[in-house]
Amino acid sequence: MDASEREGLLAADRRHLWRPYTSSEDQQAIDPLVVVGGDGPYLITDRGERVLDGSGAWWCNNLGHGHPRLRRALVEQAETLMHCSMAGTLHEGAARLAEELAAVAPAGLTRVFYSDDGSTSVEVGLKMAYQYWQQNGRPERRRFLALPAAYHGDTFGAMSVGGVAAFHGVFSSLFFDVFRPPAPAPGEGFEAVVDALSEQLSRCGDEIAGVVVEPMIQGAGGMRVWSAELLRRLHTATREADTFLIADEVFTGFGRTGPMWASDHAGISPDILCSAKGLSGGVLPFAATLASERVFDGFRGGKERALMHGHTFFGNPLGAAVAREVLAIYRDEHILEHAALRAEELALGFADMARIPGVRRVRSLGMVAALDLGDEGYMADAGWRVQREARSRGVQLRPLGDTVYVVPPLNIEADALAHLLEVTRDSVNVALSGA
Repeated sequence: MDASEREGLLAADRRHLWRPYTSSEDQQAIDPLVVVGGDGPYLITDRGERVLDGSGAWWCNNLGHGHPRLRRALVEQAETLMHCSMAGTLHEGAARLAEELAAVAPAGLTRVFYSDDGSTSVEVGLKMAYQYWQQNGRPERRRFLALPAAYHGDTFGAMSVGGVAAFHGVFSSLFFDVFRPPAPAPGEGFEAVVDALSEQLSRCGDEIAGVVVEPMIQGAGGMRVWSAELLRRLHTATREADTFLIADEVFTGFGRTGPMWASDHAGISPDILCSAKGLSGGVLPFAATLASERVFDGFRGGKERALMHGHTFFGNPLGAAVAREVLAIYRDEHILEHAALRAEELALGFADMARIPGVRRVRSLGMVAALDLGDEGYMADAGWRVQREARSRGVQLRPLGDTVYVVPPLNIEADALAHLLEVTRDSVNVALSGA
């Protein structure tokens, strides 16, 4: 791409694109990476730079960019069937993938409902839970419980159970009723949060349609880690109240936190599990909401009892083929075992950054590591100073205000991870020194 082509592309961007999470003013000032390719953990720019992608293409790129088996699966499927509806039709990929997902899911999750992205997978889970009670003799169960500082997506149901005001506060008057305890202070644990949720379940369980959580780690809320013990306690409280636990594993699933599912840390099986991102290896918009047989049985009967939710691209053949290949790669290339080795290196690298003056609250879980540079939240600039410095050194980061994190591919090699850690450490040093 020559200079005039590049300028033309940037001009089209500024005239016509509407970027996510970007003000109209910032749209005009942004200096984006112009990406023309991807190779493993690297983005390749129009200038031939190999930029190490430390943000995992927004946390979905678990197998790196351009895995050859995923490329091949996509091409081979495109040669036979690119799309058909699932209204009275069936193709092999959708059925086989559902079978394979049920085989690797937490015990008891036997039914698979497809959609297109993480927000929608959560939306579907909420609708499953709510409609179940409405048509199975418990219509008073209309409320949901959720964690503070949660992020579950940008559709209205997902926003309602979310709790990051910087993202969704302007829409709050349109949300349905959700109880969430106050957020713990920076550095405090989630014991009081789980106590408050458990108390609600004990006192008002007959009103609760479900409890929605990001198990073990909250992503967009600041990469906040909570414990397996607390997750087990909350699961027990939902069992005692006979209501549904909905696990949003859009970010945490597919080995991001260590085991296949973050729920596995606590040895629990949610009633409903939401999955996307890593499900397609970051290749296509493709999602799945998994449910127990109990939930599915609540929709038996006449047409009026059906889950009235559909998606044009439900179980899309391209997405299903790629997702099946993702599962095959995890098995054949021992992805979880490889990631466990890299997770140790990642944890040590961030622990070392705790010695940098000004760094607060370093933490890691599996192939996620984060540190805080302050307590001013998502709109703060400290992390963006680190981002700009890292970019000048050939690494792409995507901070959450004061929180700097990395989510590298699970199959990243040791030398690439070492480079990512070195650049992150040096960039934090420079940003905090004001150099």
